[in-house]
Amino acid sequence: MQHSQTHLRTRPIAAGHLRAFEAVARHLNFRAAAEEMALTQSAVSRQIQSLEEEVGVSLFLRHTRAVELTSAGAQLLMAVSQSLPRIDNAVRQIRQSAGRRSVALTTFASFASMWLIPRLEQFQRDNPDIDIRIDATDTPLDLEIADVDLALRYGPMATMPAQAVRLFGEQLTPVASPWLLKERPLARPADVAQFTLIEAGDAHQTHLEWLTWRRWFDEHGLAKLQPKRWLYFNYAYQMVQAALAGQGVVLARLPLVAESLANGDLIEPLPRLRMDSPMAYWLLVGPRSAQRPEIRAFCEWLMGQSRITRETIGEVPDPDTIDNID
Repeated sequence: MQHSQTHLRTRPIAAGHLRAFEAVARHLNFRAAAEEMALTQSAVSRQIQSLEEEVGVSLFLRHTRAVELTSAGAQLLMAVSQSLPRIDNAVRQIRQSAGRRSVALTTFASFASMWLIPRLEQFQRDNPDIDIRIDATDTPLDLEIADVDLALRYGPMATMPAQAVRLFGEQLTPVASPWLLKERPLARPADVAQFTLIEAGDAHQTHLEWLTWRRWFDEHGLAKLQPKRWLYFNYAYQMVQAALAGQGVVLARLPLVAESLANGDLIEPLPRLRMDSPMAYWLLVGPRSAQRPEIRAFCEWLMGQSRITRETIGEVPDPDTIDNID
């Protein structure tokens, strides 16, 4: 099938024949594709011919007993094989959620795994008819257009929109596993030099430099201190996991390890040497979701959990910055 450039269509193609194209391209056989789709072979052949006419080039080389993708067909298959499963998955989620109440939220991976998910069982137990979908990503989503209801974010107040609700702030403190500290004492700041220190590998190149051990050294007059060795990770939950495994001492974000400290999985050897952070944790509610009963129920539960965290870490927040989700 040959077409000159002047005859190529410029409008988007109709999507109806793409599933037939994907089946033929996968089997490289019209009969097998027709059987899979419960159509006649001639019906599938007509769909492929119509698609080729819309695209403007041949998608298959037709041989006596087989077919072969052209370079254009291979290019289209790459896009179709990625798009159709995503469409099918979206439709499946829509069908499953039809008539059901649900809450979709976005937050960064470490907060989801270390703070939110361990607490979700209570909400699910109290609200068995509400489905939860968590999109764990470090990329902020625009709640005006994204398919999520809530965002749980991390940053200083200056970077948050006016409608953001403060959940809790944070302090940084050295923590380690109990059995690691049995091997040698960590009774004063200079003792950290005896240990492997765990840190975010990119903290010095990002806006999170105030979370670094170097800043903690400076605050306690240890500017020249060098530890036994460094151990770097990308995410906070990886750093804490390494500490739980006894691989070193981590300068942890207190709200994210409060439960591990309370149950004894981690120890805070220098509780009087906590370091304040300008960062805090925030709740944002999408404008299209704020009045739905299930969203309000989840926000009320979330504020209750935040109060518990504030009490656990000993924070006395500004009452004007919390507990206002209207």
